[in-house]
Amino acid sequence: EGGLFGGVKVMQVHHPFARANHHVAKMAMTTMAMRKAPTTRRTRRVRCAVPGKELPESYVDRPAAPKGRRRRAGVLLHPTSLPGEGGIGTVGAHARRFVDFLSSAGMSAWQMLPLVPPDTVYHSPYSGEDANCGNVMLIDLESLVGVGLLEAKEVDKALKQWNWQWKASKKADFEGAEKAKRPLLDKAARNLREGKGMEQLLEEYKAFRAREDISPWLEESALFAALKGREELKELFWWEWPEALRDRHPDALKQVREEEAEAIDQFVSLQFLFDMQWQDLKRYANEKGISLVGDMPIYVGGHSADVWANRGLWELREDGTPAQVSGVPPDAFSKTGQLWGSPLYHWPSHEEEGYKWWAQRLGRALQLYDELRIDHFRGFAGYWAVDADQETAMVGSWRAGPGKGMFDSLKEQLGDFNIIAEDLGVITQDVVDLREAIEAPGMAVLQFAWGGSADNPHLSHNHYENCVVYPATHDNETTVGWFKRIPSEEKGKVLAYLGTSGKDIAWDFIRASMSSVADLSIFLMQDVMRLDNSARMNTPGIAEGNWAWRMGNTKIWRKLERQAEELRRLAEITGRLPSN
Repeated sequence: EGGLFGGVKVMQVHHPFARANHHVAKMAMTTMAMRKAPTTRRTRRVRCAVPGKELPESYVDRPAAPKGRRRRAGVLLHPTSLPGEGGIGTVGAHARRFVDFLSSAGMSAWQMLPLVPPDTVYHSPYSGEDANCGNVMLIDLESLVGVGLLEAKEVDKALKQWNWQWKASKKADFEGAEKAKRPLLDKAARNLREGKGMEQLLEEYKAFRAREDISPWLEESALFAALKGREELKELFWWEWPEALRDRHPDALKQVREEEAEAIDQFVSLQFLFDMQWQDLKRYANEKGISLVGDMPIYVGGHSADVWANRGLWELREDGTPAQVSGVPPDAFSKTGQLWGSPLYHWPSHEEEGYKWWAQRLGRALQLYDELRIDHFRGFAGYWAVDADQETAMVGSWRAGPGKGMFDSLKEQLGDFNIIAEDLGVITQDVVDLREAIEAPGMAVLQFAWGGSADNPHLSHNHYENCVVYPATHDNETTVGWFKRIPSEEKGKVLAYLGTSGKDIAWDFIRASMSSVADLSIFLMQDVMRLDNSARMNTPGIAEGNWAWRMGNTKIWRKLERQAEELRRLAEITGRLPSN
């Protein structure tokens, strides 16, 4: 670790073709902060009065704020980090308690990581195998009891054997949650389809499954999951399946749908239950004035229903293996570049179909969130293409992305939508131009501000209004941990710039981000709680041991009352209260 711009040297991690987990090797690009601060272009209409003419009484009124512009603040916390029984956090009662905390703290946004099913080895939400489905392990069992799909005594009995372990651990137990919750979830899904005494819920399930905006991707995901579950296919990528399944022969797929009808129905039922609980939470949050901010990786994993069912939309060979894969070229922190291994989009095919796949993906995301951060936004302007046979990203070429035309098409299909452009790293002018053309806010990260000169775009005086400022993101150290690690010279820069002693550095950074001119300030829950690196969410370049941080036990909400009061006062004096 070390280097300029708060930088980190990167280990190259190559997942051939299979996953979109470029987060394990991304920090070099994230920390190369040499791009100039974007210039926000504004055109103002100036009214000219006749010299010497008397001005109206309204002349001394305070100028109106720019239309649609408001200052906000929020917290980044993934639902798995919430307290509660069950091994990981859920979208149940404690998710609502967190919404209550945000509301009492004067916050307006809850940002989270992708809600897709994570990979089953390292549990990264950025390396899931489905672009649209939800992580059913987030389903709350007590809520299922509340609607009659489970009995309280069977939930208590099933979880009792795990409680001692979960209470003793401050980390998420993904494997234990799967073992303890899966049988109960499967039973609830079967009870749903039987519909005994729950006719209305059954009708809602049928309506969900039949929806034109849901059915196309959901049925393909269910079919793909059923095939992956077969014993003879479990260890194979889809391009290694028998030809009839690999190439989606109609008769073979019809036979699978008949043979795996129960598994397919079960998959769809669980997605309905996830959606039902998530929409309940979203309504609760919105009623409290809290906007849900989601996260979408630009690429999807090669071994996914998305690629298998839409082969023509990716750069694939005839046998289904990727021809071109994603990555970034060599830079000052990585001599061989970063090879992410995700299959690249075949953009001419997307344009030819009117970007319907993207409209489907973005449309589904906007059903779950109010706003959406898109990771590696620069790929829509220009992206690095590497031949799939290469072992590093050293040999490749820059190719043009779809640009504004794609976003114009999406707007025609979906209407207005709110996205945040993750534009960290070495950003070329075409990326800035695209972001400004679609009026999407960019990002600034205070931990990246202390290398280089005064024109570093992450320094507060270089921020701009249409921007989201973070003290740190989920890929960073906590601010307390980072400050302990950085060299004394860098510490001196931080303290001099912020005018602080550094004794409460996490809140010094929160205060600096909320004082920024940026419209939205987002900070880690770990920083709100003043935690060190033992609470770090993800360490890029290291696959194991990530994503497992949890807030604490169910008594944590009482302990956070003081922080809520502090945040509210800070939001008020920086003009970020929801009423402003």
